[in-house]
Amino acid sequence: MVEHLSPYLYSRNGIYYFCRRIPEDLKSYYKQEKITLSLRTRNPKSARIKSASLASQLEEDWLTLRWRSKDAPLRRFLRNQTSEARIESCAPLLSEAREIYLKVKGQDRPHTFSSAVERATNNLINLIGDKPIDTYSRSEANLLRDSFFERGLSRGSVDRMFSTIRAVINFTAKEIDLPAINSFSGIYLGEEGRSPVIKRLPIPLGNIRSIQKIFRTMDDEARWLISIISDTGMRLSEAIGLHKDDVQLEGRFPHITLKTHPWRRLKTRGSERTIPLVGVSLWATRRACEKSKNSFLFPRYCSEEKNKANSASAALNKWLRPKVPNH
Repeated sequence: MVEHLSPYLYSRNGIYYFCRRIPEDLKSYYKQEKITLSLRTRNPKSARIKSASLASQLEEDWLTLRWRSKDAPLRRFLRNQTSEARIESCAPLLSEAREIYLKVKGQDRPHTFSSAVERATNNLINLIGDKPIDTYSRSEANLLRDSFFERGLSRGSVDRMFSTIRAVINFTAKEIDLPAINSFSGIYLGEEGRSPVIKRLPIPLGNIRSIQKIFRTMDDEARWLISIISDTGMRLSEAIGLHKDDVQLEGRFPHITLKTHPWRRLKTRGSERTIPLVGVSLWATRRACEKSKNSFLFPRYCSEEKNKANSASAALNKWLRPKVPNH
């Protein structure tokens, strides 16, 4: 069964296709009278965005072909009338630019850094294609923006995606001495509040105290981890990467000396600090040190090869969420 959704988009057996006829004056450049190709998606929103992108690319190609025709009234002003209107790009493909960027900037970075770069660039490649970085147009950047909002991403998330793409393209352009590429700069993301943003609120002190009582009852590695965070204000990744050498439990003022390690970088230089241990954080740190069978306080989540902050966050939030108010 064929279902037509727009002038250039139709569905057959659930799969969406792009179809557009070649204008009469350009048919001599093509092998057939119309262009038809599968968009390889069953999602109507994704299909509309891909269809709009292909239509935009065709308009640009047709404009170039018409410009090259002898009848173009402005062609006589060109210095070399036999030259091509569009010069083949020597810039690397976006996938190649990503490799250059990660090879240099990704050294000693956590896995989340490369994942964020791959996620942002793959969004562009899957929607528009893997093109030389200096050939992406402003209209294609806008299509990417619209696709993000169609998927329900917040303004902040979209901004981060574009920041990552700009970083990859700008860094690579500088590395290989290309002119500045501005297709993804200054993209309009709408007014603040275009996408509803849920403000994260602090957990009320009463909830914290009631949850801390549960920690001592359950008395396991996951609860020790939350206990340390609850009374120190440490980031989850900071606590997960703790080494026994970071901990001083003897003396008048038990404390943690937080510093950078090969298995866990800190967010900023100012993140290096001395943190006093009090309340359940002191109890949890003692328990973690006593029970750990190696030099890490939380060997389940951290080793010299890997810091599993993401998986720990998912597991701990799943346990914690029903015990705290919404947002």
